[in-house]
Amino acid sequence: MNDSTLVVNNQAAPKMKQLIMEIVQSLVDMPEAVSVEVIDDHETTILRVRVATQDIGKVIGKQGRTARSLRTILGAASMKLHHRFSLDILEDDEDDFEDDDQPQTS
Repeated sequence: MNDSTLVVNNQAAPKMKQLIMEIVQSLVDMPEAVSVEVIDDHETTILRVRVATQDIGKVIGKQGRTARSLRTILGAASMKLHHRFSLDILEDDEDDFEDDDQPQTS
């Protein structure tokens, strides 16, 4: 991988993050709960999407069709940018955050 490819990939990740963020926010009931984390690997950039628990079905869709469509968009962009993007969809478990705020008693 040469330096010009690295520059293109570094510029592409924020654009892809914004694209996925806007699409997912338009699908869910709680758009403020959507977050996209970019994890850069040598050959792949992983976009990890977190949504509220009640919105996970909207992002995945019936039989995974919506998730597959999101991955198709990423795949098309990957071909143009010569860099592989991957999508992980996670539900934001609210109970974990509430437990972290509580003091631990033993």
